[in-house]
Amino acid sequence: MAEQTVAPEHRFETLQLHAGQTVDPTTKSRAVPIYQTTSYLFDDAGHAAALFGLEQFGNIYTRIMNPTTAVFEARVAALEGGVAGLATSSGQAAQLVALTTIVTAGENIVSTSNLYGGTYNQFKVTFPRLGINVKFVNGDDPAGFEQAIDEKTRAVYIETIGNPRLNVPDIRAIADVAHKHGLPLVIDNTLGAGGYL
Repeated sequence: MAEQTVAPEHRFETLQLHAGQTVDPTTKSRAVPIYQTTSYLFDDAGHAAALFGLEQFGNIYTRIMNPTTAVFEARVAALEGGVAGLATSSGQAAQLVALTTIVTAGENIVSTSNLYGGTYNQFKVTFPRLGINVKFVNGDDPAGFEQAIDEKTRAVYIETIGNPRLNVPDIRAIADVAHKHGLPLVIDNTLGAGGYL
């Protein structure tokens, strides 16, 4: 296995350029290669079975994993102080994956009403089709979130900076409400400043 080029204690600037990357042992490429393949070869049927059976880690199909995407995921996780990352094809896909991992049919999330239109439609139309209720709080008042939480609530959802209203919620106060009830606070940071700030 190739040697890791950065360590967690490196500064943000170094992590931006090198986190998650190991030098390609064949080409010695300094930059991350762009792997444009859709599929991968297997050593034999046993190797394929071990990969698909999740008994061994490795590339199976680019829709599931790709070496270029893996570097991106590891780099973002390093920049955000996380343990792992997951790249998706869009913000709406990321939101769907994150929330449907936390909440299932018959449960709910509590969300601000100050939302990007696509998010509002996903919450108002798509989630109910999956049996997931979304309880909307009018605005960003922490007391409104507190009142909406019940025994079936699994997450609280806000945007760092609301789109299109450009409202800025009190993240700490809303996080305190969520955490008081043992709930994760999920935040769309599309209009926010990212992990650096």
